Amino acid sequence: MLKITMKDGAVREAEAGISIQDFVKQVSNSLAKKVLAAKVDGETKDLTTVLDKDCKVEFLTFDDADGRWALRHTASHILAQAVKRLYKDNNVRLAIGPAIDNGFYYDFDIDRQLTEADLADIEKEMKKIVKENLKLERKEVSREEALKFFEEKGETYKVELINDLPEG
Repeated sequence: MLKITMKDGAVREAEAGISIQDFVKQVSNSLAKKVLAAKVDGETKDLTTVLDKDCKVEFLTFDDADGRWALRHTASHILAQAVKRLYKDNNVRLAIGPAIDNGFYYDFDIDRQLTEADLADIEKEMKKIVKENLKLERKEVSREEALKFFEEKGETYKVELINDLPEG
């Protein structure tokens, strides 16, 4: 059994290998509906992160700057997915899509000009994606695997970004 120290100093026990998401549900179902990420020993982690050692956990909601950042990061991925779905016939290539202090964005290279009307369609598609309640997965891969994945998808900007990363 793991000993997990909460923000208020209370210590809870949980089975090794439990995800943060399942752990927060054990703590409180109502809290689980609000939690967007967690700090584990001071490092922000997504809810799929597995707890495998004694640690300190602080749950993050939209009221926390790091919680807002996590939501915005996820929203940028949803934006990219919506644009790829809606404009798949327009050769959409992804560049960067970071969270920023007051929201999020994504840079696209697309074979058409997006209009104000498109923004409404994109927002509608994003809401549809959220309602689909798709499983969010984080996957860590080697540089070689990442390059192969994005090369096969024709995502030239992602390949360029990976190549610009330092080794390791």
